[in-house]
Amino acid sequence: MALGDRGAGRFPPVTREKIIITGASSGLGEGMAREFAARGRSLGLAARRLDKLEDLAADLSAQAKAVAVTRLDVTDTDDVTRAFAELSAELGGVDRVIVNAGLGKGAPIGTGNAAANIETVQTNLVGALAQIEAAMAIFRAQGYGHLVLISSISAVRGLPKAQAAYSASKAGLSTLGQGLQAELAGTPIVVTVILPGYIETDINRGVKTKLMTDTRSGVAALVKAIEREPRRAEVPAWPWKPLAAALRFLPEAVSAKLV
Repeated sequence: MALGDRGAGRFPPVTREKIIITGASSGLGEGMAREFAARGRSLGLAARRLDKLEDLAADLSAQAKAVAVTRLDVTDTDDVTRAFAELSAELGGVDRVIVNAGLGKGAPIGTGNAAANIETVQTNLVGALAQIEAAMAIFRAQGYGHLVLISSISAVRGLPKAQAAYSASKAGLSTLGQGLQAELAGTPIVVTVILPGYIETDINRGVKTKLMTDTRSGVAALVKAIEREPRRAEVPAWPWKPLAAALRFLPEAVSAKLV
């Protein structure tokens, strides 16, 4: 399978056979697990709800080459290394890690709901950093790998009210990815930052927008982008690629209404 963005670079196209996905018990994580299983990959799945993971693993066993699961709360940062090492050992190695576990809680800052905002940042940024540390330790030791960071279109520009902490957490995640890309350019360790727009999942339940993409189409676009291994991809590309560009320059009164 040719990976267009990577194949155009210094290293030849590869297929990532052994994939770890966090936040895999529901939403985009579950969707990606199902899509990669249909492609015959080996999967290491982590999430807080072990019962959900075990049910998912049973569903995927007929298609995936192998499925390993472990319970992981990414805010328990000391446990992330254990979980990644365990999944890697069960799969016989790891070629790709998808840092997907995330939280969509939030409240206007200073309105008495600080706990929701702090939990969002702890999960989406601190927890993600712990995952990046664990994944990169594996990749540096073996000399190759593909790190995928599931950020958000919300990372492009600071958003108001209940989205402020979420937006900031995803912006931090994107910046971590950019820093690693600069460091690892020209090496066999590839870093991809994915910025999904509105895709129909629990985290977007209740959002009223004409820009919502159904789950199946959104996940298909997500996996297609990941397989290309670009530095950055807005997903789905239409309308989010042009909207992401616009968000950088539009007046605040307009940008706040778009995301």
